[in-house]
Amino acid sequence: MVDVNPFGDALQGSRKIPPSVLVIFGASGDLTKRKLIPALYRLFHDGRLPNSFFVIGNSRTEFTDDTFREKQREELGEFLKDLEIDEEEWGRFAKRLHYIPGNMKDPALYKAIEARIEALTGDVPHEVCFYLSTQPSFYPVAVDMLRETGLNKGNAQRRVVVEKPIGHDLDSARELEQHLEAAFDESDIYRIDHYLGKETVQNILAFRFANGIFEPLWNRRYVDHIQITAAESIGVEGRGAYYQETGALRDMVQNHMLQVMATVMMEPYTRFGAGPVRDERAKLLRSIRIFQPEEVAEHSVCGQYGPARVGGEDLPGFRQEPGVSPDSQTRTYAAVNLFVDNWRWSGVPVYIRTGKRLPKRVTDVAIQFRAAPKNMFAAIPGDHDVAPNLMILRIQPDEGISLRFQSKRPGSGMQLRPVGMDFNYGTSFGTRTPEAYETLLLDALGGDPTLFIRKDMVEASWQVIMPILDSWRETRFDFPNYDAGTWGPKESDAMLARHGHQWRRP
Repeated sequence: MVDVNPFGDALQGSRKIPPSVLVIFGASGDLTKRKLIPALYRLFHDGRLPNSFFVIGNSRTEFTDDTFREKQREELGEFLKDLEIDEEEWGRFAKRLHYIPGNMKDPALYKAIEARIEALTGDVPHEVCFYLSTQPSFYPVAVDMLRETGLNKGNAQRRVVVEKPIGHDLDSARELEQHLEAAFDESDIYRIDHYLGKETVQNILAFRFANGIFEPLWNRRYVDHIQITAAESIGVEGRGAYYQETGALRDMVQNHMLQVMATVMMEPYTRFGAGPVRDERAKLLRSIRIFQPEEVAEHSVCGQYGPARVGGEDLPGFRQEPGVSPDSQTRTYAAVNLFVDNWRWSGVPVYIRTGKRLPKRVTDVAIQFRAAPKNMFAAIPGDHDVAPNLMILRIQPDEGISLRFQSKRPGSGMQLRPVGMDFNYGTSFGTRTPEAYETLLLDALGGDPTLFIRKDMVEASWQVIMPILDSWRETRFDFPNYDAGTWGPKESDAMLARHGHQWRRP
């Protein structure tokens, strides 16, 4: 596989996408209507898709080509809010959408897909991406059938895109990898993590490695600790039965948040390329300390939200959500205190938290720097409790970067106060920020794996959280232990207090 430049922005037209077919298994599901079709239509509108491009959807629902197109058009307006849909343009796009109903266990389905690909593409070689947008239990079925029917091979490149979760634990992840590797080369397996497609996460690379003023400070000598927050104000939104089998640690920490952590803390790579970038991410993940069973309680906290009245509205607790057991032990909140045991970061705590029904929706990384060696203003009358410098990488909802530092207040005397310096994508560039799935779909079609997860990264992530999962599985918690609309259980605050720190309030 030839490395590609991870800073070659496909959305700006710097990379040519070859003639392609995208086959979506599970095309009647939420992901297709909420993310995939809106992203593809936006790419079509912006002229980013190749002239010869087709989508073949599949599920057990008995759609025809026309009814599938009609369904996608009905729902597009709900999930593509920043673009007025031109019906003539939609008509041209809709002609690219095709549908084949069928059971994923039936070899006849795959023969029908192959026949449709041949009918659409003729004698012109087209690369094919198989997108697994199904329940994870169907992943092995799909890749096994692709291999058995020979659909994993063709006259041009064929790839598979796998949504999270990659396994339910380390053993199941390894089992899934055996199915994937039997059907596709590692270079053709695209494990998607949509957080890596977000502009701020990608910009961390440019921010760190293209600016000489920051990289020298990016180490244990100057950084006191790091906080990574992924908070959601909503509950499980009718997905209680699914979420009951997953929980916050699996749903967010094992994948999204550890990938963000690896991007923030990885070593510089030797050159721009998918291989070196992913090598350094993987190396960082392997450097995270694996806790012994007796250490888990000190370095992790879990929680489950209970009912509360917030803003005049009665919010149910997790156990009152549809499909949830009244005595469920599912964790809707997880906080962990991790350490990276390498030369750059030894001794620097990394605090990660995520939860449902928190006060606001926000995802960010806060890097708190060490205090100046001496407070030169302590002897001057007034309040000179100097707040530490803080850098905030905002991932959502308002993507950008903020820097907090001390400044003198206007007027006589030396009175200090913290001030902020902000960079915002929308105001700085004056252009729309692409949605993560736009970037990732185009990268998958173009064969750029930089923003996708490699097998060794999946295993390293599971190895970090397995001791925590195992310990929590053997413990019965007194849930619920935080009210909906609050920042989580008090034990989470106590975990940071043991190190002399406190959670930042976004």
